[in-house]
Amino acid sequence: MNDAQQSIIAYCRPGYEVDTGNELTELATQKALYGYPVFKAGEGYIRFQFHVPEHAEQFINEVAVSDTIFPRQMFLVLASIAIEDKSDRIGPVLNALAQSDISRCGTLFVDYPDTEDGKALAKLCRKFAVPLRQALRAKEYLTRKEQLNLAALHVFFTSGEACYVGVSQAKMRSPFENGICRLKFPPKAPSRSTLKLEEALLTMLSARQREAICRAGARAVDLGACPGGWTYQLVSRDMHVEAVDNGKMADDLMATGLVDYRAEDGFKYRPQMGHVELLVCDMIEKPDRVAVLMANWLTRNWATHAIFNLKLPMKRRYETVRAAIEAVGSQLASANIKTTMVIRHLYHNRDEVTVAVIRKN
Repeated sequence: MNDAQQSIIAYCRPGYEVDTGNELTELATQKALYGYPVFKAGEGYIRFQFHVPEHAEQFINEVAVSDTIFPRQMFLVLASIAIEDKSDRIGPVLNALAQSDISRCGTLFVDYPDTEDGKALAKLCRKFAVPLRQALRAKEYLTRKEQLNLAALHVFFTSGEACYVGVSQAKMRSPFENGICRLKFPPKAPSRSTLKLEEALLTMLSARQREAICRAGARAVDLGACPGGWTYQLVSRDMHVEAVDNGKMADDLMATGLVDYRAEDGFKYRPQMGHVELLVCDMIEKPDRVAVLMANWLTRNWATHAIFNLKLPMKRRYETVRAAIEAVGSQLASANIKTTMVIRHLYHNRDEVTVAVIRKN
């Protein structure tokens, strides 16, 4: 067994390899699973090497991508392949699988890093996926029809001459190619920031939560609203929004009759009717200040739920996020408020993470 066979691969935004490594180190240590990250800055992924082979499989089966902050996708490495003959990339993958004890998988991902160099592999991956899928089905490594409830097979190209082959479980992986939820920009939205909240609503809330929270007629507050990217998402769901900012809101949003614009300080604002269903916030402020503000709204019952962004510093980003989240969690616990909290570095984010705090029952 080589080193790669006792490791996992985690995709991330380029430049966030250190943060991803720090997070996985802490998560593994909490489970008494020990290892270390291996990466090069800017590559858009890390390999997390475990000291004990069985620990890699245990980790990947116990830690879902959705429970992490920085990883976009994770899979257990079965083999690291050097491709010597570019005319036959399928053969080495089949040979690697023949030496593993993998069960039949239900779907295939052929991915590449989200970097400029990686994007040059996109065409190769698309062309390679079709014949590879056929070969895998012929060898019964892949079901005849896609079955998303089964394990997935991953082939992750780091270059045209090298790839990792691995596996992930259905409930633990990201359902998206490259771990990226790609969205189309709504032509009537006033800013591209609208995609941040749309991705959060689609990937961080369950369908039941979205239906219950973002229902027609419900009230919301958007702190730091202008020009209205996040408000747009709420209004498009027929919610009434108190939009708080000193800037100018988009005219189209104001024309809906669903927006109550307030030119006020977001740190001092209070909901007009004393309470709203949802608080959203994308203010450019220090993360600790935003965290305290969000906790205050929730513990004082000004809002039932909250979705907000925490802007990140250049260094110690994981540690900064953890400190802010622990502050929120501590205040909620002191008020005996039970919530689910999801923290994700979304594809449409940049140097920020999105936090969804959803009150239970």
